[in-house]
Amino acid sequence: MAKHAVLSSGAKMWRSLACAKSELRLDLTLACGQSFRWRETAEGHWTGVIGGRVWTLTQTDDTLWYHVYESHDNQGEGSDMKKIAGVSLQLENMSEKRFKGTLKKEEEEPVAVTSVQQDTDEEEEILSDYFQLNVKLGDLYKEWGAADPHFKHIADIFSGVRMLRQDPTECLFSFICTSNNHISRIQGMVERLCQALGAPLCKLDQTSYYNFPSLSALADNSVEARLRDLGFGYRARFLQQSAKQILVTHGLTWLEGLRGVPYLLARDALRTLPGVGTKVADCACLMSLDKTEAVPIDTHVWQIAKRDYNYASGNGQKSITDKLHRDIGDFFRKLWGPYAGWAQSVLFCADLKKFQKLKEMTHLKRPKKEENDEDELSAANEKTKIKKEENGTLKNRKTKSAHHKKAKTSVYNDEGI
Repeated sequence: MAKHAVLSSGAKMWRSLACAKSELRLDLTLACGQSFRWRETAEGHWTGVIGGRVWTLTQTDDTLWYHVYESHDNQGEGSDMKKIAGVSLQLENMSEKRFKGTLKKEEEEPVAVTSVQQDTDEEEEILSDYFQLNVKLGDLYKEWGAADPHFKHIADIFSGVRMLRQDPTECLFSFICTSNNHISRIQGMVERLCQALGAPLCKLDQTSYYNFPSLSALADNSVEARLRDLGFGYRARFLQQSAKQILVTHGLTWLEGLRGVPYLLARDALRTLPGVGTKVADCACLMSLDKTEAVPIDTHVWQIAKRDYNYASGNGQKSITDKLHRDIGDFFRKLWGPYAGWAQSVLFCADLKKFQKLKEMTHLKRPKKEENDEDELSAANEKTKIKKEENGTLKNRKTKSAHHKKAKTSVYNDEGI
C-alpha cells in the first residue's frame, strides 16, 4: 500500500523550490482557515489536493519540498470519466485549455488531461501559482509594519503567512459551508463533500483522497438531499442551487472569468448566488479571484478592529451590516494599502486559538531588549490612536483589562471563520 511521503526517507522522490520560511510558512498558511483540505500527515509534512492531484509539502529554512502522487488508474471507465470531468479549472489554466459548451457537452466530451508523470516545470508552475510566490511577502510585511505598529509586533511572530490562489469553484463552495461554523467542523464537511461527489485520486496509509466536485456534480438535483443526510443542514440547498445557477445562467468558465473583473463588480456578482453574502463573496474574491484589496469582515475581524485598533463605528450594533462591512474594510484598506486582504489574514491567523502557544513561547524567549522595544511600539501605537481620535475616527482608548474582559465575552467561535 502506498504511504505518505516523508523527506527523511530520501530526497530522491522529492522536488524542490527555493523559498525562505519568511516568504512562506506552511504550518500557518495551510491551517489558518483559507483552505480546508490540508492535513499534517507527519511532523512538518502537509498533504492535500491541488489541480486534481495529491501533494505532500514540507520545508527547510530556505527550500520548499514537494512530492506529487500518481492518481488511481484502476477505478474503471465510469470513475475515469468522472475523474476527467472533475479536474480542477486551475490545472486547465496551466495547460491553456478551457471548458466550453453546455453541461451536456461537459459530461459527454470531457477534456483529456494526463494526471501521471507531469512535467516538472508544470508542477513548479502550479505550486508557484497556488502560493503566489511571485509576490514578495517580506516587502509587504515591511510596508505594513511601517504603517501599523500593531501589525509590526504581530509580524515578528507570524511571518510567512501568504494568501493562497485557490481554484474558484473549490474556494467559493467551501466557504458556503462556513456559515455559523468553525474550522475543524468545516474541514469535516468539505471532506465529506469531496468523498460524496468528487473523483477518487489515490489512497495513502488508509486515507483516501478525492478531487473537489465539479460544478455539474454539485448541481445535480439529488445533491441537496444527499448532503442533508451528511449533516450539511441548510447549507446543502445553497450548495446545489448556487452550482445550478452558475451553470444555467453563466456557464462553466464564469467563476474563473471573474478574475478579470474589478473587485466590487466581482463581489456583487457572487452575491447573487444563494447562500453567498458579503463575507463569503469577499473570501472568494481574496483567496481565488486575485482581489488583494478584499477584506472579509465577520464578528472575529470586527473584534480585532475594536480591540486592537479602537475602531468605534457600529458599536451599538449587534450584527454586521453592509455599511459596517464596507467601513471596516475601507479602514483597513486605507491603513494597509492595495494588499489589505493579505495583511488582514496575518492578524486573523495570529488571533486563532490554535496558535496562541506560539505567541506565548515567543514571549518567553524574548530578551529584555525586545521587551523594551515592544514598550516603545506600544507607546508609538498609543500616539497614533490618540491622533486618530482627534480626527474623530476612533474612540478613547480602553484599559488593557477592559480589552481582555470584552474578548472573553465574545460570542464568536474560538476558531471561527
